[in-house]
Amino acid sequence: MATFKFVISEKSKSYQVEKDQNDCPVLGKKIGDTISGDFLGLEGYELKITGGSDKDGFPMRKDIEGQTRKKLLVRAGIGFKTDVKGLRRRKTLRGNTINQDVVQINCKVVKIGTKNIAEVLGKADKKEE
Repeated sequence: MATFKFVISEKSKSYQVEKDQNDCPVLGKKIGDTISGDFLGLEGYELKITGGSDKDGFPMRKDIEGQTRKKLLVRAGIGFKTDVKGLRRRKTLRGNTINQDVVQINCKVVKIGTKNIAEVLGKADKKEE
């Protein structure tokens, strides 16, 4: 079975956690929804889903409803960057709902738990002596 890669951002640092899709209660959730971090081992943490991408690298976009891919004519925002004023492009983008095709889920910390997130994930910085 495939895995989800959770990219969790806290202030200026981000952490990546991989979890099996069967163990995650995020299927059917949308961008902007808040989830509990307990299933990732983050007791007391609340995470807000901010985006993601699917198995082929197409980014999720908040204003596209559903789970499917759509081709949109975009001029700015997620999935398209330009320096030329007025330039528009037709881009393939993923909807805002998480399904089995989504591989990466971007989250940010909304509520902090009792323990430090770096200690919980085992990625604490080692002090140089």
